[in-house]
Amino acid sequence: MADAVLRHYRVIPTVALGGETAAFARGGNRLCFVDPRAPGRCIKTLRADRSPAAKRAAAPWIKRLKPLSSFDDNLQEARVVQRIERRIGPQAFNLTPRLRGFVQTDLGPGLCSDLVRDDDGRISISLKQYLWTHGHTPALRQRLEEFRNQWVRLGMPSRRLLLHNIVVQCRHGMPYRLAVIDGLGWPDMLSLANWLPGLARRKARRKIRSLNTAIANLINKRAAHSDYGVHGWLEEERRQR
Repeated sequence: MADAVLRHYRVIPTVALGGETAAFARGGNRLCFVDPRAPGRCIKTLRADRSPAAKRAAAPWIKRLKPLSSFDDNLQEARVVQRIERRIGPQAFNLTPRLRGFVQTDLGPGLCSDLVRDDDGRISISLKQYLWTHGHTPALRQRLEEFRNQWVRLGMPSRRLLLHNIVVQCRHGMPYRLAVIDGLGWPDMLSLANWLPGLARRKARRKIRSLNTAIANLINKRAAHSDYGVHGWLEEERRQR
């Protein structure tokens, strides 16, 4: 299965990323880099301490029976996006970046995708950071409503929609698009929603309701001058890479 996914995307020659400190973002399992050959592309590599072997070794015994490839976040993302492309079509890429190929890098295999940037060239910030910085503005409310409607209409598959896994792309300083950059795919191993559009829309609607709750909770934390938390803040210096 891993080979089939790899063949679906063009394999690009080795790319030098400049070490882990060159990453503009660090997730729970992966590092995100600007592709040094194309500023409009992102390359995700696996963190050395979160290799598929290390993740399988730390998993409950029943999950350790799964193949090693199932612990590779890049392969899993490629499989999910391949399924989305086949079953939903190009409309899905209004809501998530397109994948552009597997990449051999000096930090191991990477997955290349479009990088979401604002029209001034800076890397777009997360919905969490935008809400914390600007609040729940009328312009953002409108974009969120459009996003919610599209997400449910297409029955987009995802795990819980986390605020730091959604970015707000801006034009002229105003939000005009929201894109999910991680967490795609139903969490069930064999979800009927992959074949039943009506069920997919119902599940997507539940994810949106959970997102609405997360937004309200964050706005309340902001109003109470509480702590922002750990995930989803992109420093200005890294936005300009």
